[in-house]
Amino acid sequence: QVQLVESGGGRVQAGGSLGLSCAASGRTFSASTMGWFRQAPGQEREFVSVIGRSGGSTYYGDSVKGRFTISRDNGKNTVYLQMNSLKPEDTAVYYCAAAVRSLPYGSTWYSSSSSYNYWGQGTQVTVSS
Repeated sequence: QVQLVESGGGRVQAGGSLGLSCAASGRTFSASTMGWFRQAPGQEREFVSVIGRSGGSTYYGDSVKGRFTISRDNGKNTVYLQMNSLKPEDTAVYYCAAAVRSLPYGSTWYSSSSSYNYWGQGTQVTVSS
């Protein structure tokens, strides 16, 4: 069992930055591929970013490429999402997720929310114009 707790959400003006953290409990963090998703009101959950177990592989959704950076610290059982140049359309609840599987080069499964085994409760990010 893995429990995930997000933190770091809040309100920021357009063009600003926020950093999210996701702390994991349980023994499988280092064996898990970690992802970030987001969901705005009335919209489907959207893939944001993913990082492989060792941190060597990362992928990003098209809408956040070049602005967001994912990283992880296996010693602290924590995954991070640094969000820069924020836009009002980035406003959403951001969720951390864990998939107990690897992320080989060429993987395609990571963008589907159904591929993940565990989810956090989410943290609100609001970007004002």
